[in-house]
Amino acid sequence: MKSLIASTALVAVAALAAQSVMAQEKTLYLGSYGGSTETLMKEKIIPDFEEEHGVTVEYVAGNSTENLARLQAQEGNQELDVVLLDDGPMYQARALGFCDELTGISNLDDLYDIAKIGDDAVGMGFVATGFTYNTELFEENGWEPPKKWTDLADEKYEGRLAIPPISNTYGLHTLIMLARANGGGEKDIDAGFDYLADEVADNVLAFEPSPGRMSELFQSEEIVLSVWGSGRAVSLIDTGFPGAFAYPEDGAVALMIAACPVVDSNVPEEAQALIDYILDPDNQVYFAETQGWGPVNKNTELDEETASRVPYGPDQIGNLVAIDWDTANQNRHDWTRRWDREIER
Repeated sequence: MKSLIASTALVAVAALAAQSVMAQEKTLYLGSYGGSTETLMKEKIIPDFEEEHGVTVEYVAGNSTENLARLQAQEGNQELDVVLLDDGPMYQARALGFCDELTGISNLDDLYDIAKIGDDAVGMGFVATGFTYNTELFEENGWEPPKKWTDLADEKYEGRLAIPPISNTYGLHTLIMLARANGGGEKDIDAGFDYLADEVADNVLAFEPSPGRMSELFQSEEIVLSVWGSGRAVSLIDTGFPGAFAYPEDGAVALMIAACPVVDSNVPEEAQALIDYILDPDNQVYFAETQGWGPVNKNTELDEETASRVPYGPDQIGNLVAIDWDTANQNRHDWTRRWDREIER
């Protein structure tokens, strides 16, 4: 009898041990950006999360287009459990049914309203689209920093302005904001095209998509002003360039980094927990310091230097404009063809 009891106990212990090992062998696949974001995730965010939640996180690096394509290629048999995408591709992912409902996100109530994309996706960080300019040349010429989107038409910028093309999010933002400034918007884009073609295009030296080339145009003083992201501006300024970023009074555009749990995940609870973990105020600080992402959590506290480099606080966040991505994504192909005919002709 004692032998039977002992054997039963050993079997029970072995079963518990096996269950423990299985729990530790859970794997979560995260599709997110490469580069410095991947470094931060792997060195700081993921190790702490793995230890806390007993799961292994496999990092699948790629830009937003690549990870959206992965979701499309794996439809019905998804490998990814969580994706981080730019807001435009995220709206496409939602429309295609790849995002699962958010559940148990404890930080959700502490987020700025603009970060609450829907019941299946949420903003992780903000980058602002506005104006980057050469402070030295502006001072030499006695110019005030640009204050509104229609300032791009000022004749003093003739041949000294750069705007990314519509294939780039910053170019699309420019088109939409000029449409809004002239009585239109995403659902009435003609005003934007007309103003760009008639009032702004003659000022544009280059419709430049490359961040590296844009930086070169600033460094060589071929341009004094561009439409660009706050994060890009910070990277340029960090090289020692005398630059600054200006938030337009009529609204800088929120370019949000967004996350969603992927449908049919094998680790749904852990997927939700990872999103919540990134939204924690302490972790939001890391992304602000290293990625230039303005925090979406209102309880995040940044030091003065970091706060000056990212969209931060109720005043700046309250001035950010959200794009109607459902309309923009539906029309972007047609707008691109029109841009090629009317703007970069």
